[in-house]
Amino acid sequence: MDAPDYEFSQGPLRLLATAVQQDKKVLVSLRNTHKLVASVKAFDKHCNMVLENVKEFWYDGEDGNKALRERYTAKMFLRGDSVSLLVSFRRYVTTTPGTDTYKGYLKYPIDKVKNPTPIVSDDDLYKRISSIPLENYRNFIIVAHVDHGKSTLSDRLLELTGVVNPTIDNKQVLDKLEVERERGITVKAQTVSMIYHYKGEDYMIHLVDSPGHVDFRLEVIRSYASCQGALLLVDASEGIKAQTVANFYIAYSMDLKLLPVINKIDLDTADIQKAEEQIEETFELDRDDIVHVSAKTGLNVNYILPKIIESIPPPPPEKYNRDAPLRSQIVDCWYDPYVGVIMLVNVVDGELKKGDKIEFISTGEKHEVKEVGVMYPDRRALPKLVSGQVAYVIPGFKDANKVFVGDTIKLVGTDVETLEGFEEPKPMVFVGAFPAEGTEFKKMEESLQHLFLNDRSVVFQRTTSNALGQGWKLGFLGSLHASIFKERLEKEHGKNLIITAPTVPYKVTFKGGREEIINNPSDFPDGNKKSGVVDIAEPIVEALMTFPGEYTGPVMKLCEINRGIQKDLQFLSNGQTLMRCILPTAQLIDDFVGKLKGATRGYASLDYEDGGYMSSDVCKLELLVNGGNVDALATIVHKSQVNKMGREMAERLVKFLSVQQYDVIVQAAANGKIVARETIRARRKDVLAKLHAADQSRRKKLLAKQKAGKKNLQAGSQGIAHTRVAAEACQSFLRID
Repeated sequence: MDAPDYEFSQGPLRLLATAVQQDKKVLVSLRNTHKLVASVKAFDKHCNMVLENVKEFWYDGEDGNKALRERYTAKMFLRGDSVSLLVSFRRYVTTTPGTDTYKGYLKYPIDKVKNPTPIVSDDDLYKRISSIPLENYRNFIIVAHVDHGKSTLSDRLLELTGVVNPTIDNKQVLDKLEVERERGITVKAQTVSMIYHYKGEDYMIHLVDSPGHVDFRLEVIRSYASCQGALLLVDASEGIKAQTVANFYIAYSMDLKLLPVINKIDLDTADIQKAEEQIEETFELDRDDIVHVSAKTGLNVNYILPKIIESIPPPPPEKYNRDAPLRSQIVDCWYDPYVGVIMLVNVVDGELKKGDKIEFISTGEKHEVKEVGVMYPDRRALPKLVSGQVAYVIPGFKDANKVFVGDTIKLVGTDVETLEGFEEPKPMVFVGAFPAEGTEFKKMEESLQHLFLNDRSVVFQRTTSNALGQGWKLGFLGSLHASIFKERLEKEHGKNLIITAPTVPYKVTFKGGREEIINNPSDFPDGNKKSGVVDIAEPIVEALMTFPGEYTGPVMKLCEINRGIQKDLQFLSNGQTLMRCILPTAQLIDDFVGKLKGATRGYASLDYEDGGYMSSDVCKLELLVNGGNVDALATIVHKSQVNKMGREMAERLVKFLSVQQYDVIVQAAANGKIVARETIRARRKDVLAKLHAADQSRRKKLLAKQKAGKKNLQAGSQGIAHTRVAAEACQSFLRID
């Protein structure tokens, strides 16, 4: 932070205050000698500043022995060009309650509030960009393991280049989804353009902040296509993790220039030398090229951009030609309720401007461009785009089905070669999705289409369930991917989905050699000879795990329990163990990562890639209610787990079924056999209560009538899986997962 505008001391307490004005907003930061105390954000309302938030915090006293608690409240007043801040605080010595307690008031007059460097105007931005030659372009991506500081480093680079003003509010600037900010992880790769002045010249720098979790690797791979280099970020306290290794090899295979960066060097647990040794040993990168930074404090971040300019090459002129006809590739797209579809494109050849008529090569669709511009970090409209830029285009339509990621865009009437597309997503996890309210189907499908536009990794098709009605079969790249998608639908569109248990696609071989991929348990063949099944193969992954050496035994045991096959085991010089094993995908999605963390006290990391199929002894496990199959609850399990899973599922389902006037029988069935049974006894009604004890004939008649009535009711309940009662039970059963 800059030198404070005001300093205030009372007793042992010393406060430093700084105010920054942004339009009609004033941000005041209060600090003590070593910590941020409070951030008071206020808005101009009838010439008064209205308090937005008050912070409460703990810190140690100056003598280090007293535990202190301070509560700050603040009011701000704006009169003309001056601002007054009134801060009241109460200090408590918690080790000796009732002593050393006082109030203090700070009046903070500012005759002229600090004005930060204004954000560049659209005209000035375009003038600077248009004067930058292709050889001064640098396109790079930041890749790392989860929570190693990619988004925080992006924030510091945006501040350093003047894209955003440096304030304490700059946290995850590029994480624009609500779910990203809540979970603290990056889900969507985001691009931002920066202009950096270096050695007398302007440089156009395109930064891509990528997800770190393996479920979103497809986002990373797509982003690599428009980059020539990558920052390989490593946490100084954690060192190299599984996804660091995986991201390195992907970037290396795509011939990207790699710059190693060690982050979080300000932590007490940071071991910089150990991290350097890991980078040098594992990736064979020169130790002299490593930059040591703290993205949180900004320490040494200013050395990164010069390193990027000097090390990462510009877009190759043999592939990027500004004099050729337009040829651009769609990298990403999303939906805006006001302007419709927005595309993020990599302009390879030529130029593109507002009013141009463009054509999508794969579909032949023709549209007039409504707006073009760069992400800075939000949309900034420009007169035109040129070769080498990664920018946005608004084509002027709202139908999400008209655009495909990886498609090539050209000008109408020109003949250009199609650019190589992206790898098609291969779903690893499938779930059934049904609207919580059946009448919401059409509106829900519209919301899903908007999300599919922004996440082309999702594969879907319509389906129908006897218990839950119309819905969709959705394919995802992993369990976290499915969870994030559901959460985005709820938060961004206000829609509620009922999600069935996740399953994986199985390859079934029938007599005659016919093969079929089945991802819906309801379609899975029965285990009898009449089905004509020759072989069933389940998908597998090649998992890469890193963990401290002392946990080698527990991890090996965990893999064995989950039907894993060890493939390779390496003991690194830094005390870490690197293990590769073949693991069934069904076991991976059954919270294998959580079990791995538990076995290693949270120190393990995991990455995986598709390993194809392997023959397996699996079967369909169904739940029956009074003989009626509840299709939404069917699942595929290994035969060694049938009895255990069947018993658990039957015991859970009975909790959500109500007592009837007849016995409700819940059964778990596999391979034509009943493996578990639970019974909800009938509600008893005493039909003999009003009879005289001596009237035996009447007694027998009433009991026989009651028995026949219950029998008829129970016979009618064979279709209970089709009733509202069963549907509600299914929803409750699935929700607890």
